[in-house]
Amino acid sequence: MTALPLPLLYTYRRCPYAMRARMALLQAGVAFDAHEIVLRNKPADMVRVSPKGTVPVLKLGDGLVLEQSLDIMRWAFEATGDADGWWTRSQSTSNMELMSACDSAFKHHLDRYKYPERFGDTTDRKHHRSQAVQVLLITLNERLQTSAQLGGGSPCAADIGIFPFVRQFAAVEPDWFASLPLVALTRWLQSWLAHPLFAAAMVKLKPNQPVGFPGTQSFQTTAPHA
Repeated sequence: MTALPLPLLYTYRRCPYAMRARMALLQAGVAFDAHEIVLRNKPADMVRVSPKGTVPVLKLGDGLVLEQSLDIMRWAFEATGDADGWWTRSQSTSNMELMSACDSAFKHHLDRYKYPERFGDTTDRKHHRSQAVQVLLITLNERLQTSAQLGGGSPCAADIGIFPFVRQFAAVEPDWFASLPLVALTRWLQSWLAHPLFAAAMVKLKPNQPVGFPGTQSFQTTAPHA
């Protein structure tokens, strides 16, 4: 019987949606190929299988295509049995509410805070900055005051699902962000910035040259072999 090709992940290093997909695949121990795209010249195969033209896109060996980052995360953990409970712990009501807030209202305000030029001259950056704090960061900080990770004593998929967006928000105005009274959230953010899983997910790949990740639980800190 001919073995199926490895899953192929079309990705872009700085995209927070693609970041959480890469982190989930690595944490779950899925062997996959990663194709770093060039935004102005997207691969024809990616656009063919996913006309929306945005990353991440995961093309499985049997031809199934996953076009949403949360679907990729769920597939990664479920395909490998979720032995450590990363996906299961993320499915509590409170975690699902945080994920929903992150992907809806928080992302709405984050985009208008970070990229106001995309939304017209009337965009009020400070308003959207303030609203982003209100809709997610305060609640997230309160959760993290009683538990260092969203999975309780252990991390879970909700942590890596939300972290890339908080990272993006914090990087817009680092000094202002550091002045916020969000001690628990800041500690959580710093712990993920220093985490070997994040380092593995952020390895720089040459564009349009798919690279193989072997699917181990020991996270790569240097580029894996193609």
